Amino acid sequence: MLANLKDVLVPAAKGKYCVGHFNVINLEMARGVIEAAEEADAPVIIGIEESQLSILPLDAFASFVIPMARKAKVPVVVHFDHGKTFDRCIEALKYGFTSVNFDCSTDSLESNAAKVSEMVKTAHAFGAAVEAELGHTPDTSETDTKNEYTDPGQAAEYVKKTGIDALAISVGTAHGEYKVYPKVDYARIRAIAEAVDVPLVLHGGSGLSDHSIRHAITSGIAKIDIFTDINIACCQGAIQAVNDGVHLMSDMVPYEVHAVKVVAAEKIHLFKGE
Repeated sequence: MLANLKDVLVPAAKGKYCVGHFNVINLEMARGVIEAAEEADAPVIIGIEESQLSILPLDAFASFVIPMARKAKVPVVVHFDHGKTFDRCIEALKYGFTSVNFDCSTDSLESNAAKVSEMVKTAHAFGAAVEAELGHTPDTSETDTKNEYTDPGQAAEYVKKTGIDALAISVGTAHGEYKVYPKVDYARIRAIAEAVDVPLVLHGGSGLSDHSIRHAITSGIAKIDIFTDINIACCQGAIQAVNDGVHLMSDMVPYEVHAVKVVAAEKIHLFKGE
C-alpha cells in the first residue's frame, strides 16, 4: 500500500526501531526490495535521488514504482531523495511521490530554513511529507567535514521554523563506499533526538556494521538510507549469472532480483531489531 513518510516513521521513532530507505535505479532493484519487505512484514521506503535521474528519469521511475507500492502488502513510501531544486521536488510530488528530501544542506542556516519552509507548505498541500537536512553528510570522496555536523541546539530551532516531518542529520557517515570506516557520533544523535520532536534520519548507511546500525537506532535514528549495498548486490547478481553461463538478459533478471532481495532482507530484519 502506498504510504506517507510520517505513517511509517512516527511509529518507528516511538518504538525504537528503524525503517529502511532504499534508493533503486531499475525494476529489478525495486522488486527485490519490495519482496524482502513483504516477506519480513515490514514497511519500507523506496526512492531515487536527483543525481540518479540521468540513469532513470523521474517519470519512468514513477511509472513502475508507484503502482508497485500501491499493490504491495506492506506500507511503501515513495521518496524523492536529495532534491536540489524546488521545481524538481514539485515535479516528483505531481507524479505521486509521497515524500521528498529537499536538500539545502550546503546553504546557510537561514537560507536552508526559508527554502524548506516553503517546500513544507507545498508538499503538505499534496498530502506528502518533507525530510530536510541540517548539517552536511558528504560523499566519501569529500574531505573531513566535522565542522558541518548537525548542532543539536540549531536542530531544535530549525525543526520549529520549518515544520518538517523528518530531519536528516550529519554525525560522521558519508555517501558511497567507505575507504576508511566512519566514526559515528552517537552522543550527538542522542542529543539531537532529545532536542527535536521529529524522527531522525541517517544517510550513508551502506557499509556500516550491524553493531553500528543497532547503536544508531538505540540512540534515536528512525530511518536509515541504503543504496551502495544493494547497488553492489545487483551487480554481483549479474556477474553470478554470467559465471553460471547465462547469456540472455531474461535469464539474468532473476539473479539480480534475488541478490538485491537477500541484502535488503538482511537490512530490514536488522532495522526491526531481529
